[in-house]
Amino acid sequence: MTSHAADSTRGSDGLLGRRSLLKAFGATALAGSLGTLTAGTARAAGGVEDAIVIGAGYAGATVARELALKGLRPLVLEARDRVGGRIWTDTFAGEQVEIGGGWLGPQQTLVHRELERYGMATYVDVKPDQVVLPAETGYQTMTPEEAGATLDPLWGRFYEGSQNYFERPQEPLFRKDLLVDVDPLSLQDRLDQLGLSPLERKWLSGETSVYSGGLSSTGSLTGMAQWIQLSGGSYGTYSTTMSLRPVGGMTVLLQAMLDESQATVQLNSPVAGITESDGLVTVRLASGRSHTSRVVVVATPTNVWKSITFAPGLPPAHTQAATQGIGVPHATKMWIQIRGQVPAAVAQAPEGSPILMIVPQAQTAEGRLAVAFTGPSLDVSSAWKVQEAVQQLLPGSTLVRYRAMEWHKEKYTAGGWGLRRPNQLLQLFPGIEEPHGRLVFAGADIAQGWHGAFIEGAIESGLRAATQAAALAA
Repeated sequence: MTSHAADSTRGSDGLLGRRSLLKAFGATALAGSLGTLTAGTARAAGGVEDAIVIGAGYAGATVARELALKGLRPLVLEARDRVGGRIWTDTFAGEQVEIGGGWLGPQQTLVHRELERYGMATYVDVKPDQVVLPAETGYQTMTPEEAGATLDPLWGRFYEGSQNYFERPQEPLFRKDLLVDVDPLSLQDRLDQLGLSPLERKWLSGETSVYSGGLSSTGSLTGMAQWIQLSGGSYGTYSTTMSLRPVGGMTVLLQAMLDESQATVQLNSPVAGITESDGLVTVRLASGRSHTSRVVVVATPTNVWKSITFAPGLPPAHTQAATQGIGVPHATKMWIQIRGQVPAAVAQAPEGSPILMIVPQAQTAEGRLAVAFTGPSLDVSSAWKVQEAVQQLLPGSTLVRYRAMEWHKEKYTAGGWGLRRPNQLLQLFPGIEEPHGRLVFAGADIAQGWHGAFIEGAIESGLRAATQAAALAA
């Protein structure tokens, strides 16, 4: 078995070694944009920027593109040496893979509109042949149809009532009166309410814990219930939100948006402080350099806000989000390759397991690729522990290689995908979407609709933030 010591900030590949961004995406993917990328080089000394966008993920790219369409020339500051944020297209086992988020759903209209804008297509991801679920002891294998018949009624009970309190799921506060009793509930609270058998709880807790980032007590019921209603109102429709992939990878669309903006994207530029005074905002970089503008859009994950010094300080909703975080506390996405011709099996384990979920990917000549989401108990730096964890769910399998990305340890993410915590919907919104002086905030974490784990939410939030920023820049 070929393996590695997992690099929590950059990822690593036990067979291929470190790859550059250009090599990962292919020469053509970034060729049109290299002129706009700088590695921390200074802009004109003493100048005032039209607008500054902090973060070159999907929210930041949307803001930059929209501001450019309004006649502004934005400067985008990105802490990393690549664009994308929690999206990262790279390679593993000779294949293009997504180290960060990787899927789209047919219901996500904004991202499909963007794909159409740039003439980009999607393809259907690998469909499972088998589903592995917990048994009374060990695990059992079912057909997808059998698994659906087993799980759908349970999830129907779990989300009962969400069609009422999210009558308009794109407007989550529309029935604010009905949310008062449910927004305080964690996913674990909801599991406790249902009177499930031990086996039924195993069937559901693997999914609630993986989305919560380790413990079902972290994520809110309303967070996942809103996703269900946005998808069409059932667990079956929600499963389609992981059914599509963009041709060329998740980063290609983002790069097209940045290309259209013609923004200067300044890489290796982590922000240390933001100060507003006398109608201007000064952004101080960790390097000591600074940039000034009439408006600044903060398009980083909420978990990163606490690493930036804001003067004056943030308002209550933003302070709460920065303190509590919205990005989940544990998020390790692991690509694995299993030797031989292996069935395309979706596998799910109970909360507390080393690996909580496995999603099948392409069959290659050397073995089956798959994505695994781990629990906090798995030490991904140990090849033997990873092998053992894979064999628990897929007995008899032999791990060829793996690559783990621990997003919660990544400095400029400080967490994984977003999922609101209990009470955050009512306590943070709508205040968290409002400008604070000449600061505007964007990101999937604070989207109204497809929040947290979906680039659809990042685009939605970016569109809103661009309108607010343009008004302040006028």
